[in-house]
Amino acid sequence: MNENLRRDEAAHRSSLLSIDSYEVHLDLSAAADRDVTGFLSRSTVRFTCAKPGSETFMDFIADTVHSVTLNGSELDPAVVVAGARISLPELAADNTVTVTGTALYSRSGEGMHRFTDPADGKTYLYTQYEPADARRVFANFEQPDLKAAFTFSVSAPADWTVASNGAVTARENAGDSLSVWHFAPTERISTYITTVLAGPYFAATDHWCGAMADGSTLEVPLGLYCRASLAGAFDTDTIFDVTKRGLEYFHSRFEYPYPFGKYEQAFVPEYNLGAMENPGLVTFTESYIFRSRATHDQYEARSNTILHEMAHMWFGDLVTMFWWDDLWLKESFADYMGALAVAETTGSDTSWVSFANRRKAWAYLQDQLPSTHPITADIVDLEAAKQNFDGITYAKGASVLKQLVAYAGSEAFFEAARVYFRTHAFGNTRLADLLSALADATGQDLTGWARQWLQTSGVPLLSAEVVIDDDGAYRSVLLRQEATDPVTGESALRPHQLRLGLYSVDGGALVRTGAVDVRIDGAQTDVPELVGTTQPDLLLINDDDLTYAKIGFDDRSLATLLSSVGRLKEPLARAVCQAALWSNTRDAALSAGAYVGAVQLAAPDESGVGALQVLLRNSHYAVEHYAPAAERAHLREQLFSFVVDGLRAAVPASDQQLVWARAAAGLGLHSDTHSGLFNDLLRGQGTGQTVPGLAVDPELRWLLWQALAAQGQATVAELEAELETDRTAAGRAGFTRACSSIPDPATKEEAWQEAVFGTRLSNELLSATIAGFAEGPAELLEPFEGPYFAEIGRVWDTMGIEMASRIVRGLFPGSQDLAKGVPPEKHRVVQSADQWLTENSSSPAALRRIVLEERDHLLRSLTAQEARL
Repeated sequence: MNENLRRDEAAHRSSLLSIDSYEVHLDLSAAADRDVTGFLSRSTVRFTCAKPGSETFMDFIADTVHSVTLNGSELDPAVVVAGARISLPELAADNTVTVTGTALYSRSGEGMHRFTDPADGKTYLYTQYEPADARRVFANFEQPDLKAAFTFSVSAPADWTVASNGAVTARENAGDSLSVWHFAPTERISTYITTVLAGPYFAATDHWCGAMADGSTLEVPLGLYCRASLAGAFDTDTIFDVTKRGLEYFHSRFEYPYPFGKYEQAFVPEYNLGAMENPGLVTFTESYIFRSRATHDQYEARSNTILHEMAHMWFGDLVTMFWWDDLWLKESFADYMGALAVAETTGSDTSWVSFANRRKAWAYLQDQLPSTHPITADIVDLEAAKQNFDGITYAKGASVLKQLVAYAGSEAFFEAARVYFRTHAFGNTRLADLLSALADATGQDLTGWARQWLQTSGVPLLSAEVVIDDDGAYRSVLLRQEATDPVTGESALRPHQLRLGLYSVDGGALVRTGAVDVRIDGAQTDVPELVGTTQPDLLLINDDDLTYAKIGFDDRSLATLLSSVGRLKEPLARAVCQAALWSNTRDAALSAGAYVGAVQLAAPDESGVGALQVLLRNSHYAVEHYAPAAERAHLREQLFSFVVDGLRAAVPASDQQLVWARAAAGLGLHSDTHSGLFNDLLRGQGTGQTVPGLAVDPELRWLLWQALAAQGQATVAELEAELETDRTAAGRAGFTRACSSIPDPATKEEAWQEAVFGTRLSNELLSATIAGFAEGPAELLEPFEGPYFAEIGRVWDTMGIEMASRIVRGLFPGSQDLAKGVPPEKHRVVQSADQWLTENSSSPAALRRIVLEERDHLLRSLTAQEARL
């Protein structure tokens, strides 16, 4: 009832308290017994109070609080425990509190997550806390600015592996095949980045050495963990290599030694995130262990995540924001540094391409939703913080940092980072602290720049107005900027340091023939450098993707793109142009058919695996959401045939072939045209079609089974037989989604009941159930529209925010068609959402935000459909 800590409450508590240390013991000895729902947790905290006699509270979401001892006096739990809080009255100047209770194992990925491996029946535990779930495991003061040193000890089965932030200092025999592990105290860190890992994990070790300024050597022990059943697929040498490159890179760039002793990385099941930057023991989703064939793009994405988390050791762990308003101070920096480090440590020429295609596209999408917010957000409570791990905080912030580097210079940026670390090590900061370091390094007052970029919302639009002489040369080139903050309605013009690229056709390829660097500051900027030069086939604003903006094209450039975007030889220029075409499609300025046509010209020659995947995924989405119903079937079959032809034409056993195959399976969710091919690939029977070189491994098999199931061409018995050959966690999730995809009223009702009212599904299986449920003809899903709006309030009130968010977002009835003559805002689902929002104005802001966002996605789809009716 009081889990949602408010910012003002946290500020008041911070004004009173300074935390010295924690000693935390967790008894996980009975974790393998599924009938045991919780574990004993004991937390001893030493802290000071600036105003003796005051009262404060601790945070603990427990099954039971057994005892509370404050400064030697026993407090009655029945009196001092209320919901998730424990009152601590009459504080002294120096205080010691010990809280003992039973905490609960989790299936939601929050707190102490417990997982039973279907491959061998073994039990695995790990913790995940951000933003505030350490309180599900031990009693604490759960806010990022109350840092302390943490000393953990853990009781667990003697044959398990147990790890935490600190190194193991001792291990003692506790009898009955149990041991107690003791860990070294941490540096001063926040509660949300403490961690414990326990289970029969496979482990590998290595080490890295770095040269120190004084001539000594920094020794960093390295470790890797995964479930025992995945050890055969665990490419530890590759991951250690990326890790060592990253440590060398950041050690050199930041000129501040890695501060947390060991550097271990654990790949864990049913993880809610890509990874989490716990110092000394970073946790990752085990989907980064590739049990099926993976593409270069997948390996690069993993490297990006490894280096993103490593950057957090400095941005986030060493120096931490005071409150979640400044979450961007760690996430934006880590997102930027991840892409930069991949490019500079591996020599990758696709890191920034992937950033443009994926991360920046995420930012553009998020920044056009009604929930958009400045990069420095107004986070009033923890529920708001949970929702703000979004495309603005991560990818827009990283994009703006890339612009800052272009604006102020790379060396100044890194010098500011070095000053920032040295000044605020093991402390907390706000925006002003970073601006101070930047001002010192650049010699510029960047307060105005920060106000324009970090404290406003929305995506600016940059376009070129050109006048051409009779001889084909530019008479004038005027760059225009349009920018309105959608939150305030006020002008939000920003300074941009960007590059104009000039591209013309040469020997069948679009090649760069020139470039001009321009600084924009205001609504319009002349480019006199281009006057008198021949108009190119393509004038590309934001060449090299230096700034954050939508871009418009003059008529000649747009015609060139629609017919020849695939002929651009520069991968990053292709990514910028393809992103612009997709943005135009989302804005209904370009039809779904025109976008698919452009993709059909570009995709066959696209050498970038990640770029090809994005093109095909966007095309599929455009067909299913932006094409009018009357055109969709034809356009779908056009795209499906094109993708299958691409699959057949791809080089055997290439990454591109695998991308085409996955795209075909995705399209098969909505059409049975090529089910014969899918049957042949799965069963070796049917039409006799083959695809030489294609490895139909477990991941691809489940994608194909899901497509057949969604078309009613796979039975539960067949799916169960497939599961017998793949008794793994991924296999179980694939099976669950396929079963829920079957287009049958009883199946959809069962999936609905499991997701909305059931309690047995873990986070991963809940998502699989929801994804399968959502695949189906409209007539099967329409009966659930009313119940959706009737139940989401109860779901939010009775479930944790992680599971509730998955249900509310995943089950929103967002795949709809617009009838001719019906305005998008009058569609029945849009009106149902509006009615719910009106009638539930006092519902939690985080819940309302999800409904608002999903309504906006639907309205955008219907608006695109209307534009073509």
